[in-house]
Amino acid sequence: MAELDELAELGAPLLALIGPPAAGKSRIGKRAARALGVPFIDTDRLVSAEHGPIPKIFAEQGEARFRELEAAAVLAALGRRAVVSLGGGAVMTSSVAQALSEHPVVLLTVSPDAASARLDPETRPLVRDGIGAWVALVEQRMPTYERLADAQWDTSVRPIDMIAAEIAQWVRTRGTTGAEA
Repeated sequence: MAELDELAELGAPLLALIGPPAAGKSRIGKRAARALGVPFIDTDRLVSAEHGPIPKIFAEQGEARFRELEAAAVLAALGRRAVVSLGGGAVMTSSVAQALSEHPVVLLTVSPDAASARLDPETRPLVRDGIGAWVALVEQRMPTYERLADAQWDTSVRPIDMIAAEIAQWVRTRGTTGAEA
């Protein structure tokens, strides 16, 4: 991942953000990174930059191939001092879940109503069938999200700047619980 070399120096990430599609991992991650004075790395963007659009990878090479590319991007990003945002399904790959156990992890959650307003089925292959598919996907993944998370924030209605500031403060103090909002 050549792009990583330009993004951040070597070192453990300050934070990894996980959660379902449309939870705001990228938007909040950028703001938290800015507040912490470190780069932001979006692993979905790394995969897209190197291999093309994610929907195209799914269509032409299949989900299994995408998960391989995604895992490689995540594992490389976790070696950088940055705020790292993972794609919603990355945690379902065992090597990614295992690697996350060594880093501070924040779970961002979102209600189905809020997610419905944020989802673009054209860019998210696993939720092309709408909010029902999203709900099923989240139900399947939530036990893994919760097992890996050190803290949790809900992004459904609160301002993202406030959430990002709280997360940055949590990183600075290395608290063991997040804010439930």
